[in-house]
Amino acid sequence: MRVKEFLMEEDGIGVVEVLLILVVLIGLVLIFKKQITKLVENIFKTIQDQAGEV
Repeated sequence: MRVKEFLMEEDGIGVVEVLLILVVLIGLVLIFKKQITKLVENIFKTIQDQAGEV
């Protein structure tokens, strides 16, 4: 009985959706890892350079 109730419960659908979104995001991060790393390094370099001017 409880298994049937669990499967019919609609709250579980939200969990599945969240998991799918996480899988897609992790996949995108893995695909664009080099570009993301380069972007973050450039941002920190800019911050460092501008902080040195102050």
